[in-house]
Amino acid sequence: MTDLSAPLHFERGPAWHNRLALAPLTNMQSNADGSLHDDEYQWLVRRAQGGFAMVMTCAAHVSRDGQAFDGQLGVCDDRHLPGLTRLAAGLRAAGAVSSVQLQHGGRRADRQLTGVPVVAPWDEPEKGATALTTAQVERVVLDFADAAVRAEKAGFDGAEIHGAHGYLVAQFLDARRNHRTDRYGGSAENRFRIVHEIIAAIRSATSSNFQLGLRLSPERYGIVLDEARVLAADVLADGQLDYLDLSLWDAFKEPHEEAHRGRRLIEVFMDLPRGNTRVGVAGKITDVPTARRCLESGADFVLIGKAAILHHDFARRALADPTYRAAALPVSREHLTAEAVGPRFLNYLATNWDDFVA
Repeated sequence: MTDLSAPLHFERGPAWHNRLALAPLTNMQSNADGSLHDDEYQWLVRRAQGGFAMVMTCAAHVSRDGQAFDGQLGVCDDRHLPGLTRLAAGLRAAGAVSSVQLQHGGRRADRQLTGVPVVAPWDEPEKGATALTTAQVERVVLDFADAAVRAEKAGFDGAEIHGAHGYLVAQFLDARRNHRTDRYGGSAENRFRIVHEIIAAIRSATSSNFQLGLRLSPERYGIVLDEARVLAADVLADGQLDYLDLSLWDAFKEPHEEAHRGRRLIEVFMDLPRGNTRVGVAGKITDVPTARRCLESGADFVLIGKAAILHHDFARRALADPTYRAAALPVSREHLTAEAVGPRFLNYLATNWDDFVA
């Protein structure tokens, strides 16, 4: 059985010194123009200092029209390079492998923040969203590649494509609503196309040592579980990814779909051939026994979210104590401040997460 403390090697890029990674977490701590704020720097560097093998940024928008949150980190313009360079250097000095999560909000972008029209795979008047033309979809693919190049230039070890949680890439996967008549809609093959094109574009634009991941959420947002399994199998077989990050909400829950009841969601994916591509899982992993159970089930690594907010050094504590579990919620504002959770992130947790902040 693989231990959480075992190093993890990849086809490209640096090895991780253990199996614990920081999940990409919305924290709203960057400046209004997408440049790095000290609070976001401290939040991430403290997690690197706390023993996480890989530290990933929040979802960082790859184009102006893709911004979804106030205080969202940007990777869409060279003016973001100084802050990104500072962050990459800080994470490396603290001993972690670094990654930028690349994201476009699509229909969930905020026009009040971007100042430009909202775009999506389809027209959606109630959201004020207009369908992207084929040429504009091709531009989105290039925006992801340009952002990855910018991340590498800044000194990051890699990037992750955000294909989950109902943002633009996941919107293309939506079987309910993506009825485009060009090569990016309708059939599953066409709906998957943007994922493959973004992966290929990043691979061709970055160096052979740039570490590339993809995050998928296999349920909700119009995602059909059988299709998610097919897409996962496709990208694993392709060999261009270094890892697949499965955001499961709860790794050991039963699937929503009736046809898949009677098994755990994690089990739907663990038997897929993966070659040299690693597979990680996220979802209610807040203690060592659950993290170990993920590895026992076939995952190569785990991504820690809530527990990493509660404890900057969750990884170090977990590697030292096989029974360790994160503090129970809610916790005090003082506790979170001491864990390098800045004021804006603290306010986000207090207003958007039930029972997180006392």
